[in-house]
Amino acid sequence: MTTKTPRIYIILTLITSIYVGPAPPAYRQAGEQAIRWCVRGTHPTIFCFETIDLEDHISMDIKRDYYEDIELFKSGTILFWSILFLIFLAILPWLVTKYHLLGLSIYIVNLITIHAIVAIGLNILVGYTGQISMGHAGFFAIGAFTTVFLKLKGGLPFPVALPIAGFISSAFGFILGLPALRLKGPYLTIATLGFGMTITTIIKHMEFFGGRMGLQAPKLYFFGTPMKDIHFYYMIMAIAVLMVIGAVKLIKTRVGRAFIAIRDSDIAAEAMGVNLTYYKTLSFAVSAFYTGIAGGLYAFILGFINPESFHLIMSITFLAMVVVGGLGSIMGSIAGAALMTYLDIKLQAIQDIPAIGPVLVTFSQKYMSAGGISNIAVIVYGLIMILIVLFEPLGIFGFWIRTKKYWKTWPF
Repeated sequence: MTTKTPRIYIILTLITSIYVGPAPPAYRQAGEQAIRWCVRGTHPTIFCFETIDLEDHISMDIKRDYYEDIELFKSGTILFWSILFLIFLAILPWLVTKYHLLGLSIYIVNLITIHAIVAIGLNILVGYTGQISMGHAGFFAIGAFTTVFLKLKGGLPFPVALPIAGFISSAFGFILGLPALRLKGPYLTIATLGFGMTITTIIKHMEFFGGRMGLQAPKLYFFGTPMKDIHFYYMIMAIAVLMVIGAVKLIKTRVGRAFIAIRDSDIAAEAMGVNLTYYKTLSFAVSAFYTGIAGGLYAFILGFINPESFHLIMSITFLAMVVVGGLGSIMGSIAGAALMTYLDIKLQAIQDIPAIGPVLVTFSQKYMSAGGISNIAVIVYGLIMILIVLFEPLGIFGFWIRTKKYWKTWPF
């Protein structure tokens, strides 16, 4: 015996003001009472029209709770591809070492992963909340120096020092978020820019952070063995996977919906009951936490840090990763970080590129200074960014969406 799906009832009420109150529970109670009247046929002012049977005509996957949005694996297909992707990440070091894919090394992959964490955090702020920041190099520096300091002079184990550094960076993000309540556009940009420059200047003049000379990151050990790039890879990738999942699920929660509402219109969001003070400062804090964690990891794969490394260009590069990857997209942040980091490293040796390299060296020696070849690398880097923004304003993620739509509708 098959169970029939309950039929849909279209309820027309002539005296809605009698049943509908101002609060959501009142709406719900009024609707339930109206359905009971409709089914029993006991009220003269409500008319019910029986329509189609759901089971005979359509199949719907109705979401009944917001918590369904944050399920880790919504289907067996997603679970299958997730496992396959994790297997790929596990064997990636072997592929890179054996086949030298795209000239990559494990160190470069580690750097790309760290920058991806920064880009995700910055995208939560810029792409999802609609705020702007040119001071994320400051959060990056706070995370890096705090982690090394706690490990080197505080004697804390790395798994404890890293999250503490992230929370300290998050606290500074909360403080920086306070001006965002009254500043917008270029004014907020200048405020965050000043913050980033102030942080590096302060670190320069603090002796326990090594002053201008910086700090040497202590060696990390894995079961008594000094950690190498391969060990760092698995540690960094595990942290990155957890933070990506956290970001994806955060955006689908009530907090993420509040961020998006503020981005679209903060006035409308406030009228709907969104607490602008709370959510704007929270977005800065979350973004700074991601960047601080990435800074702590960066310090240990680099081995040595000094304040001069965390300059304005670093903040601009982080923002470029988000824009090139695609605003309001976690996957776009990862793609943008991968592309921009790879180009930044490879273009430093632009003279070694076959066919193109010798031509650029000749051009530089003839029309520019002797060291002008490094300037050509910067020009090429900027030109690539401009072309991406001009021809695909939604970034790499927009290109992926258009490609996917094309193949879904092909050959039509």
